[in-house]
Amino acid sequence: MKKLVATAGGTLLVAGLGLIAPSTSAAASDSSGNPAAAAKEYIQENPSKVLGSADDAYAVKATISSNNGESHVRFTRTYDNLPVLGGDFVVHLSAADTTNGLSLAQDKTIKVSTTPGIQKAQASQKARGEFAGKNIGKAGDPTLVIDAREGEPVLAWKTMVTGMQADGQTPSRQIIVTDANNGTVRSSTETITTPIKIGQPTNQSSAKATNNGVAASGTGQGIFVGTVSLSTTLSGSTYSMVDATHGANRTCDLKNRTAGTCTTFSGADNSWGTGVQSNRESAGVDAHYGAAKTFDYFKTTFGRNGIFNDGTGVPSRVHYGSNYVNAYWDGTQMTYGDGTNNQNPLVALDVAGHEMTHGVTENTANLNYSGDAGGLNESTSDIFGTMVEFFANNSSDTPDFLIGEKININGNGTPLRYMDDPSKDGVSYKCWSTAVPNSDPHYSSGVGNHFFFLLANGSGASTYGNSPTCNGSTVAGIGRDKAAAIWFAALDQYMTSTETYARARLDTVSTATSLYGSSSAEVAAVKAAWSAVSVN
Repeated sequence: MKKLVATAGGTLLVAGLGLIAPSTSAAASDSSGNPAAAAKEYIQENPSKVLGSADDAYAVKATISSNNGESHVRFTRTYDNLPVLGGDFVVHLSAADTTNGLSLAQDKTIKVSTTPGIQKAQASQKARGEFAGKNIGKAGDPTLVIDAREGEPVLAWKTMVTGMQADGQTPSRQIIVTDANNGTVRSSTETITTPIKIGQPTNQSSAKATNNGVAASGTGQGIFVGTVSLSTTLSGSTYSMVDATHGANRTCDLKNRTAGTCTTFSGADNSWGTGVQSNRESAGVDAHYGAAKTFDYFKTTFGRNGIFNDGTGVPSRVHYGSNYVNAYWDGTQMTYGDGTNNQNPLVALDVAGHEMTHGVTENTANLNYSGDAGGLNESTSDIFGTMVEFFANNSSDTPDFLIGEKININGNGTPLRYMDDPSKDGVSYKCWSTAVPNSDPHYSSGVGNHFFFLLANGSGASTYGNSPTCNGSTVAGIGRDKAAAIWFAALDQYMTSTETYARARLDTVSTATSLYGSSSAEVAAVKAAWSAVSVN
């Protein structure tokens, strides 16, 4: 993808194409102190800079403020009233509300007919035929969109098909995009994200959590986190696992079903679990604790108030299915299986952080789940799942740079993924190559994980592993907190839905520059760490 990026002096560079003459920045006599208004004014005066057309319209999705006074305004796009896939962009503004850069997901101006050659019924049939799971449920009503994610934009039908993924228990919500002119399938994307690749529903819906009691402080004994304090709710004489201090995060028991009511854990006392799997509350303790620590990490560290940044919590559903060796985020909630023989629930702290981070990603850059963007999506969850572990600093789950080390997914004590050298799992990539964008996001995430480990800890032997470099270089780490600050700022302020690893390099250099200065050791380390994973 070719994207506009800010360079010194406000000149706009189209990656791989050359320079575009800088335009007059939108300073805002009538919009000073209002970044969104200044950004809208800039777009109105300079539509070509956002690859706009007379039929384009834009809506503000979010306005993000940086510590240095800069602002970043995210936009969504429609064309002739149709949503545009890959139409998102960010306008970057100085402290004076003058435009100093853009990040665009699309790389071509839209100019298409909005009259389909393939009708809705044909699109629905095509989508059902493309469904890659099993136990297909239904195909939703196809809607017309513009697909501008790659190359020339086209009119397309977007259809959601539900059912089960290949394992027979993970719900499937596949988005099938078909060319509305010739019926060709342009993409098929699974929107239910899991920490573990499905080898090769029950469409559960849930409202955001609500709270109708008073805050209470209880104690729980989890399977992995040991004895911990839990925030709960007291209503009358009954305590429940509804977290009154974290947006009413709710933890409930699905009783090893894949459908039906999820029963919120409740009782007459405020003591939960026994630390063993046979007590159903024990897994709930881990999930409840993990949800609270993830909420606290993002709020304390980055000022983000929950997944949706509106202060509301989400449900955590435990004991899902039978022998279900996975967990997933579905856009509204976390769901955890009990593992092999229902003896090893996947409620470990880094898994909870991983799943909730998918929600944060969805509500910031909204990274696609394919190509490089898919790998960056999964990597972001691994990075912040790891950072939640360090934030919690739980003595029963010592922080590390291993993913899923507690859940014994392989049956031999080895973790799911390694961040120091992702290739140690036998399937993940540690260096970028042309094969990476075509691989499963769980494996292409290795490039981002490797970069983050190098940036945080440096190359060679360290407390947390022995990390090689792909170019034989030596990288000096800057510490995990600085590395996480750079990554989150890039996710929140710069990345777009069609992000590539090459673009992520530019975006993290931009955020490191804003945070630490253009000549800082941190910027040099970001560049060195990306080069060390073959992203140049």
